[in-house]
Amino acid sequence: QVQLVESGGGLVQPGGSLRLSCAASGFRISVYTMGWYRQVPGKQREWVARMASGGSPNYSDSVKGRFTISRDNAQNTVYLQMNSLKPEDTAVYYCNADFRLLGAQHNYWGQGTQVTVSS
Repeated sequence: QVQLVESGGGLVQPGGSLRLSCAASGFRISVYTMGWYRQVPGKQREWVARMASGGSPNYSDSVKGRFTISRDNAQNTVYLQMNSLKPEDTAVYYCNADFRLLGAQHNYWGQGTQVTVSS
């Protein structure tokens, strides 16, 4: 059974840090582009960061310089290190796995983990 399970969310003060994890099962992430997205109630899901297999990380302008995405293919896990957190980073954060090749596509989402930045 294919699954992505996020963890590491919680309540943190502005300026603080959190590290999110996304553990995959039922498939190997090594050939997938792995990404993080976030969503607040009433708004569309927003892309945060992604890292292709063997590629360099990419970040949205809103998190560049503060967030770092990394992947451990051996552990089948992706991470999002979030530093200098701001109240506007408050959202549910989702992990995504995407694979596309020769017309075939596989796309999976986790259930999300809540991040709240507040004093």
